[in-house]
Amino acid sequence: MKSITIKGSKRESVGKVATKALRNAGMVPCVIYGGDKPMHFSAEELAFRNLVYTPNVYTAIINVDGEKTTAILKDIQFHPVTDRIIHADFYQLFDDKEITMRIPVKLTGTSPGVLNGGSLRFTNRKLSVKALPSNLPDFVTADISKLKIGAKLVVTSLFNDNYTFMHPDNTVVVQVRTSRNATVSEEDEEETTEAATPAAE
Repeated sequence: MKSITIKGSKRESVGKVATKALRNAGMVPCVIYGGDKPMHFSAEELAFRNLVYTPNVYTAIINVDGEKTTAILKDIQFHPVTDRIIHADFYQLFDDKEITMRIPVKLTGTSPGVLNGGSLRFTNRKLSVKALPSNLPDFVTADISKLKIGAKLVVTSLFNDNYTFMHPDNTVVVQVRTSRNATVSEEDEEETTEAATPAAE
């Protein structure tokens, strides 16, 4: 998984007055959990732009006064009026400890059901994945090239040795549903005809 570097400085004081002063200066108070003890630091709000305002998911390399820590963003708070970032929580990653993240799903191929007028329902655009940090994917690939009208892909269809899906096996990721404009393909018509024609005696 790709990473984004955020440079910060340790916070000597974590009180309300110091926190307000940081925010007034365009800085975001942050905490990294998961290590021996929480580490408080601050970083420029602009440094979060490529980490937060994107459909992609990244790990973060937090560089605090030259000390680098690999982490993931666990929680972020926005101001209710201005929508500015006012606080961020990170969780430290370790090479030998699995972590759970919500990973975006990327569709590939063209669905014959959609070509015949069916409606594509992309019900789970992100999936919770558990893996070692080195095995976390940038995205989960879902091939829809065999989806006819009425067909669906469930999470078990996307199985991968490198990670585990944290969803029930019957979780629907994407499906093609019929619509008023849908037409039946020749192949489907043949299957329907064969099924409807009784076997010759």
